[in-house]
Amino acid sequence: MKRGKPKLYEDEAIVLDILPPSRLERAAHVERGMLLTQILGVGHFTLLEAAINQSLNPKPGMRIYIGKDVPRPLIRIIRRIGYNELTENAKYELERAVEALVKSREGEIIQFINTCGPLTPRLHALEALPGIGRKLSMRIIEERNREPFKTFEDVEKRVGIQNIDKIIVKRIIEELSDPNTKHWLFTRPPSHQTI
Repeated sequence: MKRGKPKLYEDEAIVLDILPPSRLERAAHVERGMLLTQILGVGHFTLLEAAINQSLNPKPGMRIYIGKDVPRPLIRIIRRIGYNELTENAKYELERAVEALVKSREGEIIQFINTCGPLTPRLHALEALPGIGRKLSMRIIEERNREPFKTFEDVEKRVGIQNIDKIIVKRIIEELSDPNTKHWLFTRPPSHQTI
């Protein structure tokens, strides 16, 4: 029996873009009445290409259920895609979607800030966040050891960082857009990576 990391599935996604019908014709396994879309999984920030039934009237920014029990005539996940495969509209929408998800998952992200540890003997997870170096990461650790952080605002006031939510958004976009990323703090690693 083969054992390994459990597969990660998305239950919900945000529509990033609807592709032109000419792209749909190349996807031979997609039925008539379907729209080819690029979507972002809500749970693991997975970039996907999906066929969505026109009857659902998908629009960029719309949140949809894509779990295992969704009827295939309504939504069919075609494949995982990379950041470079996104349309310009999808890239624009991606940033907005990630910003909204970071705000809605504030508690989860604060939990990460309160509990994360070293990634390697020389690199702490906090140092992987844009603009946070060794000195600032040590300050965050000292503060969280005194009392765990409760909100983004709490982190900002106690440590002197501005816009911690935007720092997290930037890190997520970096993880999605840079295939050479070594550490995935918030997103699902690309399928071609062996971890």
